[in-house]
Amino acid sequence: MRHLFRFAAVARRENLVFLLRRYRSPKPATAPSPPTPPKPPKKPQKFSFHGITWEDPYSWMSNLNDKVAMRHMDVCMEQEEKYTEAVMSDSEKLQNKLQFEMASRIPFDLSTPPLRWGPWLYYRRVEEGKQYPVLCRRLASLNDEFISHKYPPAGFDFASGKRIEQKLIDYNQEAERFGGFAYEELSEVSPNHQFIAYTMYDKDNDYFKLSVRNLNSGSLCSKPQVDRVSNLAWAKDGQALLYVVTDQKKRPYRLIGSTDDDALLLEESDENVHINIRNTKDFRFVTVNTFTTTSSKVFLINAADPLSGLKLVWECPSLAHCIIEHHQGYLYLFTDAPRAGQSIDYHYLLCSPVNDPSNPRKWEEVFLNDEDLIVEDVDFSDKYLALILREGCNFRLCSVKLPLSTGKGAVKLRKLDIRYLSLPKHVCQISPGPNYDFYSSVMRFIISSPVMPDAVVDYELTTGRWNIIQQQNMLHERTRILYGANSASVTLDNANSKCSGPVNSKLEDSQSWNELSEFYACEQFDVPSADGVKVPLTIVFSRSNKPEDKTPGILHGHGAYGELLDKRWRSELKSLLDRGWVVAYADVRGGGGHGKKWHHEGRRTKKHNSINDYISCAKFLIETDIVEENKLAGWGYSAGGLLVASAINQHPDLFRAAVLKVPFLDPTNTLLYPVLPLIAADYEEFGYPGDLNDFLAIRDYSPYDNIQKDVLYPAVLVNSSFNTRFGVWEAAKWVARVRDHTIYDPKRPILLNLTTDLVEENRYLQSKESALEAAFLIKMMDS
Repeated sequence: MRHLFRFAAVARRENLVFLLRRYRSPKPATAPSPPTPPKPPKKPQKFSFHGITWEDPYSWMSNLNDKVAMRHMDVCMEQEEKYTEAVMSDSEKLQNKLQFEMASRIPFDLSTPPLRWGPWLYYRRVEEGKQYPVLCRRLASLNDEFISHKYPPAGFDFASGKRIEQKLIDYNQEAERFGGFAYEELSEVSPNHQFIAYTMYDKDNDYFKLSVRNLNSGSLCSKPQVDRVSNLAWAKDGQALLYVVTDQKKRPYRLIGSTDDDALLLEESDENVHINIRNTKDFRFVTVNTFTTTSSKVFLINAADPLSGLKLVWECPSLAHCIIEHHQGYLYLFTDAPRAGQSIDYHYLLCSPVNDPSNPRKWEEVFLNDEDLIVEDVDFSDKYLALILREGCNFRLCSVKLPLSTGKGAVKLRKLDIRYLSLPKHVCQISPGPNYDFYSSVMRFIISSPVMPDAVVDYELTTGRWNIIQQQNMLHERTRILYGANSASVTLDNANSKCSGPVNSKLEDSQSWNELSEFYACEQFDVPSADGVKVPLTIVFSRSNKPEDKTPGILHGHGAYGELLDKRWRSELKSLLDRGWVVAYADVRGGGGHGKKWHHEGRRTKKHNSINDYISCAKFLIETDIVEENKLAGWGYSAGGLLVASAINQHPDLFRAAVLKVPFLDPTNTLLYPVLPLIAADYEEFGYPGDLNDFLAIRDYSPYDNIQKDVLYPAVLVNSSFNTRFGVWEAAKWVARVRDHTIYDPKRPILLNLTTDLVEENRYLQSKESALEAAFLIKMMDS
């Protein structure tokens, strides 16, 4: 036995020696070479305007009528897709993790918040396995405890054995009518609740088609069924429908009244005039707005007799926002029109008797101007006027009893019997809900904050009580949709407070808002721009990661059309916040929220102010150590993409990465030779190329025309789509030219990612796109 063990030991030793002799040190593994970016073909073409000549090697990409060019575009887009996949392939696990996180936070709403109008509750819900929702209603008296997400029994009353829900429109069936795609632009229920008029997008023809459905029978009415409808309004208590149609250039130019037969009420042959209509909330009148870039008019139609003609009630020699409401024999006009020929920076409210015999009509001011308390919006009911106010950068919401004192001159808003309504902290936006019921004392608003998911809130204006109807609870990763006795109902001790009293809810009450301020901090700064103007900057960060930690950051910007910068809580950003990122928002000039002057100071020849404001905010984040140097990313959507790309052109060293979503990158060619129809507001915003000063400004800020040569650019992910107002060719041209001009660094790739048209309708695709963006940013900061 001992010899056997000795033999085995010798054998093992000899085998080991044999193996060692055969073993050779492995050659060092060579890292795989980085993927090569695509190189689309160049076909240089010269352009001249105002004596300036330039060459565009990629102008062929926008030639939609050239079949050969479009085949080349298809090949290029396929190459771009493969390149993006190759560059991001090593982050696949991170993308999957992020997508799982984000998908779990998307509110899975099987129903929209029920809206009460008259005796009915209207809502939309999604049936299991269906892509599109169903518009439904039920009598409020049959189900006061309605909780919309309890499907399938939501539509059946088991106690009585009766179906209590009525389906009005099944958008899955509408998709069958419109080639598998269902997108609704407008829908209006008649005031007698017997009909619904709505417009669906006809993708094949690129217009919206009007249909009317009988709510009692559920069947489509034989007429009107009209193409290219942009606006609609009911008259004669639902027995007549007024609608506006557009021309081939999508200009709303013709107003039709449809009763037994269609009648032409107004047609504007001037290509600069646009028509818009709406009902007053009491359905007594239809207002008709006609406007150009240099004038505004408002006409009134008696809804009881819509064919009796249009009566001019207001006009001004400039483009102005004009909304008219009616209350107990008085017209109320909410406008920002110039006064005494001088442009103003705010909205104001005027009133005039409906039957004023004066010519021109006399309008009386309702409130005295108060520079410290700006009226942002108004909403009327039978007994109350709701006001959205701004005091500095802080929003307020209040109600005033109606009727107001008229004929006695303007009064100070602060001297009225104002009831301030409860709001959470850090409110960044208040949007009126679809408050159709003129005779209800309950008004709905959507309250937004950078550190709180949007809250749909019903305010009882008589008592000051407030009910949170819908708000996602991020702490439990679920959504509540409440109505009736189950809703969070709070009565504040300060509900009857005057202007000098506290405005926001008390600390113990704020917990009802599902705020996240315990976990995420929100801070605001005033950042001096290049010309000394103070630019509001908002930052959000996790309380477990202080800004002094020099963390990565992302800076959002938009700055166009006078629109508010979207600073609402976005659940997908939680993945970055929880990883120590700072999320920042630059309220640059050109945007909204700070008056008309703020908008005008950032458009046309002053667009450079928007870009300088954004750059100043980026520098502030780095210089104050809020964001670590070389770890700042830019983020811009649409016109915001132009803002961020222009800032990169001027200071590529400021940014480590950027995400541009369906960006506007080639204003010179798009404004000169529009492939897709542009409207007057686009030229008012970015400039008229026919004007030499505007044209020079466009050339100066254009991202496509000012890419620096032989400079290292940040990594950029451009998300675009074939179905975007600013065509995918703009993104493709910019990406190709940046690669041509700048220093190539595989650690700073320039990527073009194409999204599908279904992203907005699909939770999976939404989270997938957001996960790709976040993974790209994390990868670029870590590389």
